[in-house]
Amino acid sequence: MRLSGLDGLRALAALFVVENHVFLRAFPGYPVDHAPWWAAPFIYGRFAVVVFIVLSGFCLAAGPAGRGWQMSSVAEFARRRAWRILPAYWAALAFSLFMTWVVVAQPGWPMPAGRSVLVNGALAQDFFLVPSPNRAFWSIAIEAQLYLVFPLLILLVRRSNAAVMLAAVAVPVIYLGTAASAGDPGAAHVVSQYTPDLAVLFAIGVAAAGLARQATSTTWQWSTFAVVFAVPPLVLIAMVGSTWTIDHLFWVDLMLGPAIACLLVALATRQAGLLGRLLDSGPLRRLGAVSYSLYLTHAPIVIALYYGVLRGRVHQGVPMFLLLTAVTIPIAVMFAFVFGAVFDVPFQHRRSWSTVRHMRTMPPQALAG
Repeated sequence: MRLSGLDGLRALAALFVVENHVFLRAFPGYPVDHAPWWAAPFIYGRFAVVVFIVLSGFCLAAGPAGRGWQMSSVAEFARRRAWRILPAYWAALAFSLFMTWVVVAQPGWPMPAGRSVLVNGALAQDFFLVPSPNRAFWSIAIEAQLYLVFPLLILLVRRSNAAVMLAAVAVPVIYLGTAASAGDPGAAHVVSQYTPDLAVLFAIGVAAAGLARQATSTTWQWSTFAVVFAVPPLVLIAMVGSTWTIDHLFWVDLMLGPAIACLLVALATRQAGLLGRLLDSGPLRRLGAVSYSLYLTHAPIVIALYYGVLRGRVHQGVPMFLLLTAVTIPIAVMFAFVFGAVFDVPFQHRRSWSTVRHMRTMPPQALAG
C-alpha cells in the first residue's frame, strides 16, 4: 500500500527534531520554556519521535495487513530491517564520533570512548548508559528493539484481533506508568530509561494499518477523528506548560498516539484534503526520502555550529534561535541529501549489494527523483 503523504510527514517530523535541538541551545533552561509563544512548541522534540514510532508500526504492518496478517519468515524480516537501518546508522555513528573527537564536543557532556562505540554500535544504549556521541540515537535503539517484538504482534492479530494485541501491549505498560506515578522507584526507573510507552505507540501504528486496509473514503471520517483526538492533549499542554508536560511525557505520548494513527488512516484513505496534498508535494517527498539521514546526522552539526561558531557572538534567545535556524537547516538538509545518497537511499528499495552497486552508477538526478 502506498500511503500518500508518508514521506512528507517524515520530513516535517525530522525538521521538527532539528528545530528542537536548535531551540535547546537558543533557550537554555529545559524543561522550563523561556521562548516566545511562536517558538515554544519546539521544546517538545519528543513528539516528533512519537510520530516516527506510530509511523513505523503502521508501515511495517501495512504489508501483512493486506495478506490476512501473514508475513514472510522472521529471519527474512530481520535481515531486511537490518539492511535498511544499519548502514546509515553505523555511518552516522562514525560521523558523530568524528565530530565529537575532532571537531567540537559539547561542553559538559562526558566524552565517548571505546565502550560507547561498542554499545551504540550494538544499538544497546538504552540498556547500558554510556557517554553518547549523538543523543538523537536513543530512539533508534528502541525502534530496533521494537522490531524484535513485531512478529509477535502480527501473530497476536492473526490469532485473535488488533484489540487483543493492543491490550496485550498497553495493559502492562500502563500498569508500569501508574506504578511510576504512584512513586514506585523501580517502575519509575523502567519508565524513564526504557520509555515503554513507545511500545504502545508502535502497537497503535500496527492496529491502524489494519484499519486503513478495512476503511474506504466513504466510511469513517478519520481526518475528523484525528482532530478530535488531538485537541485534548494539545489543550492540556497549553494549560499546564512545558515543565509539567515534560515531567509527564509517558502519559502525553499515549494521548497523542490515537490522533497520529487516525491521521495515517486519513492519509491512506485520501481524506486528509489540503494537508494530504501538502505532505505529498515534491519537496517534502524528496526530503522525506532522506529524513532518516537528517535525523541521524543533524545533532553534531547543531553542536558544531552553536559551540564552535555562534556561541558568545550572538545573543541567546530569539536572535540565536533565528540565526542558528537559518544556518543549521540548509546545512543539515544538504548534508542529509549527500549522506543519504551514499548510506541511506541505496538501501531503501534494494535488497542486495549487487543492486546497491548498480544504483551507485546511476546519475544523481535519478537518485534524487
